[in-house]
This record gives sequence, C-alpha cells and structure tokens, in this order.
Amino acid sequence: MDDNHIAEYTSDAIRTLDWQEHIRLRPGMYIGKLGKGKSSDDGIYVLIKEVVDNSIDEHMMGFGKVIDITVTEEGRVTIRDYGRGVPLDKVVDVVSKMNTGAKYDSKVFKKSVGLNGVGTKAVNALSQYFTIQAYRDGQTQSAEFERGVLVVNSDVTMSDEPNGTEVSFEPDDEVFGAYKFRLEYIVNLVKNYVYLNTGLTIMLNGVKYASRNGLKDLLNEQIGSEPLYPIIHLNGEDIEIAMTHSNQYGEEYHTYVNGQHTTQGGTHQLAFREAVAKVIREHYNKSFDLSDIRSGLIAAVSVKVEEPVFESQTKTKLGSKDMGPGGPTVRQFILDFLKKELDNFLHKNPDTTEILLKKIQSSERERKAIAGVKKIARERAKKANLHNKKLRDCRVHLDDKKGDRRSETSIFITEGDSASGSITKSRDVNTQAVFSLRGKPLNSFGLTQKVVYENEEFNLLQAALNIEDGLDNLRYDKVIIATDADVDGMHIRLLLMTFFLQFFPELVRKGHVYILQTPLFRVRNKKKTIYCYSEEERVSAINEIGKEAEITRFKGLGEISPDEFKYFIGEDIRLDKVYLGSKEKIENLLSFYMGKNTPDRQEFIIDNLVVEEDVVE
Repeated sequence: MDDNHIAEYTSDAIRTLDWQEHIRLRPGMYIGKLGKGKSSDDGIYVLIKEVVDNSIDEHMMGFGKVIDITVTEEGRVTIRDYGRGVPLDKVVDVVSKMNTGAKYDSKVFKKSVGLNGVGTKAVNALSQYFTIQAYRDGQTQSAEFERGVLVVNSDVTMSDEPNGTEVSFEPDDEVFGAYKFRLEYIVNLVKNYVYLNTGLTIMLNGVKYASRNGLKDLLNEQIGSEPLYPIIHLNGEDIEIAMTHSNQYGEEYHTYVNGQHTTQGGTHQLAFREAVAKVIREHYNKSFDLSDIRSGLIAAVSVKVEEPVFESQTKTKLGSKDMGPGGPTVRQFILDFLKKELDNFLHKNPDTTEILLKKIQSSERERKAIAGVKKIARERAKKANLHNKKLRDCRVHLDDKKGDRRSETSIFITEGDSASGSITKSRDVNTQAVFSLRGKPLNSFGLTQKVVYENEEFNLLQAALNIEDGLDNLRYDKVIIATDADVDGMHIRLLLMTFFLQFFPELVRKGHVYILQTPLFRVRNKKKTIYCYSEEERVSAINEIGKEAEITRFKGLGEISPDEFKYFIGEDIRLDKVYLGSKEKIENLLSFYMGKNTPDRQEFIIDNLVVEEDVVE
C-alpha cells in the first residue's frame, strides 16, 4: 500500500469529546436502538423510562406517592414527581456531568434502578429541548438545555410548590428522525410501574393508574390464556411472585429487578425456573420431566437487589449472581423463598394442587405421544437444512458466530419462488436469512403440538428458528413475515400468526414478529424515483414529480426486481411489529379469526370493509 494513503497517527488524531458529543455520537451505547416509535423498545420510550426511573427510586425510598406524566401530540414529555427534589446547587450537574449522581451512595438509594449516573444525561444530550426544575423546601431552581448544551441557568427563587422534580424534553429529530410516540406503549410502561409499586399513583395525560394487588394484577392483565387455577401470589422481603398454568404451549415470564422490566430475563429468571421445578418435584415426590412442569407456566417475578449488575445500560438482563454484597446468591434466595412459601401454599390449597398435578400429567402424556414423531421430524429438518432446500441462512450463523451479533439478525418468511428469489438476491447475506414457504401453511387453530412435527413446513420453520425448547436459543432477533399485500398474502399472514400464537406465543409477546411493508407504487421520471407505501404517499409523489410522472402499481413481491428490493430491506426497511394488546386472550383471538365462520365475524368484516378506489396507472 502507498504510504501516502496511510493516515498519520499523531497527537492531532486524538481528541476528547464533550459528554454530550459522545452520547450523540454513540447513542446506542446509552439507550439501545433508536427507532421512530413503532416498537416499544425504541429509544424515545427509553428516554421516558430513564426519567421516570429516578422518580420511582424516590418513591421506593419513601418519598412521593404520585407521578404526573404528560405526553403531547407534538412529542413533548413532562414528568413531575413529588419526592425530595434534586438539591438546588446540583440541578445542572445531575443532568449534564457524567458520573454524577446520588446512587453511588447505596445508603441513600439502597436498591435503585439507575446506578451509573448516566440516564438523564442521555435524555438531555438526545433532546432538542430539555428542562429540569427542582422544588425543595420552599425554593426552586431550573435549567434549560438544547442538545445537552446549557442555555439558561436560573437563579434560586422562592416557591410554594410541593417538593419534587419536574423534567420536560423533546427528543431530537436530528437523532430520531420523524418520530411519534404511541400512547399504548407508554400505558404499558406505566402499568408495569404501578404493579411493581403498590401505593404509587401515576397520572398519564390525566388518566389514573394504580394497583392494589401488585404482580397478581399484572399477571391478570398480561396473561394470554385462561388460567387453569387461581393465580398463586407470594410476597416476601425483596421478592414477589405471581404464577399459574394455562393450556398454552411454552413458558411465559415477566421479570423485574428493582422495578426495572428485564425483558431478556437474567439470573433471577433462570433461578425461578430452576427453583419452581425443584419445589414441585419435591412436593409431589415425583421426578417429573422439567418440560412437563414448565409447559404452560406463566409467572411474574420481582426481586430487589442491592447494587444490581445489568448486562447493558438499557438494563434488560440481570447479570448479578448475588442479592448484594455479603448476601446470598440470587439462585439460593429464590429457591429458599419458594421452598417455604410455594410448598406451604400447595399444602393449604388441595384444589390447586390437584389441578396442577393433572396439568403436569397431561403435558407428560402429550410429550410421550409425540416422542417418535419428533425424532423423525428432527432428522428430516437436519437433512433439509443440509441440502439448503428451505432456508437461506445468514453468515452470522453459517460461520457459527455467537453472542451479541444475534441481535442484528433477521429472517424473512416468504412464499413463492419469485419473491424468495428477489429477497435472497437483495438481502444482506451477513445478517438476513430467508425461509421459503411452499404454498399456504396449514390452519393450525385447535390442533395439538403434534402438528408442528407432522407438518413439514411447520417443522422446518421451527427448526430454522430453533425455538423448540423456548426462546433462549432463538436464532434471529426479528422474524419478518414478507407476503404480498393482497387477499392471499393476508391469508398467509393470518395462518403464520395462528401458528406462532398457538404454539409459540412468547415469540409474539416478546416482540420478535414483524410484518414487512413493501411499496404499493413507484412514481418516477428521468431524474427521480419515489416509492410509495400508501395512496396518500402516491398522491404526494405525483405532486412532487409533476404530470410527466410514470406510475407503476406493484401487485406482488415477485414483480419487484432484486435491484429495487434492496432499497426496501436495507437501512430504510419499514417494519410493523406485531403488537398483542395486554388484555387480548390468545384463544379468543384465534377462535374469532381462524375458527368456523360465524355471524359475529361476518358482521365485523362488513363493518370494517374498506374498498380501495380504482387507481389509474
């Protein structure tokens, strides 16, 4: 290589970034993925959570029973708590100086969520407008920032407002683009907070949220199937558990640490799964298979850990092995609690004990009945994958690379040779895989798990995703259904969603399933091409390009050439996450949409029918 092309490594190449510059340069380190608000884990919701977490910590310390949250249509968020209020001489520092906070002192915030002194600094740096105002003992102090830069620092003045802190911010559109808050995601966030903090009231846009029964209320809200027995609700110091079983397949967990929703689980979830199986085995004095005990298990687990260690700044997975310095391990703590409380409950509630035993025995019978079918199906899946008949894998897996790269991966499930061919040629071979369906999948509504192994399509899809034993080994972060936007395509979507909801509901509940949006129209002239995903976008594109515009209507994915398809599955990919409302019972949904035709469904279709106007091309 020519030495002239090698950048010189001198002192000029070394620079120190201001705190806000570093956050803005590497936002993913602080808030995870960015997004524009379509997914519940997008960065704009993490900004809300970071601020509210501070208010929750105040409540957990015994200060402030109410938190007011307002979210405007324009995207401004205001959060007011009634805790002690930030010390007035530190109002600027706590939101603009890294490694500054009270939570390093565990005596003040013993079991806190935010320990790293980063949260509100990230919100400040990533907001085009940010203000903080503290009220403390009859005085107040405020500061205003723009993208992390202090623009107004007010003097301390007198105030008759109650103690507490108010933060307002608008996420920066330079970072997040044309974002939009979805209130349903914020409502779910708020509900989790109140379920985990009985006695706390949160007012969201004037609507009151509170809980009397903690995790029992949460499980009643979140449960996707009718429970087989009344929810078991156990409370102890630094631990709360709610659990039941249903007839759904798989396991479903909602886990929390110090009020933080650990969506990826961690040591506390692993400890619970191990402990509940051990206690049940010992209670019945039978060596049940672990999968039979856990099949259909739905549980919420909350623990309070001193100085918790999370595996990322976004705190979605607990890494702590111990409950705190000098304390028991998380594993031993949860096991000891369940050994006493769950065993006592089962002794005192023979009706529940009998139902639980029948459920385990039923799971055992089904497991044994399909054992032979499963063995044959696994061999068939191995052969199919070896010959690459159905799955065009991505290099992250073909190279056997593991770890955090799995979070980058996607798999497109599509139908037809033309569509799968276009996506295969257009994809990023490093992180995007393609699974090709042969025709319409079977309607699996009301069928047993045996069909997953007897049906070749379902068996191979399950093997490709690697979800037979749960989501821990899921090979792709995003499972993207890519079908035509016509009647047949919509039917395939419904059949795939029925399969996932029937046998792998957690895949949907954990937010891994998406629908690929593809353009309906291409509007272009010799100088410019605009792809349009709706009739409104088509009209706008015609107005922009003018009367000489050439308009093409895409009638199917197979019509879109690989050269064009690469624009739709690259950086500008449009995905709709499949969102299952917390009150929706899965069996009710499937019965309505996929059961026998009923007058109710016919009436629903008629009432919601939209006839698209003819398009002149």
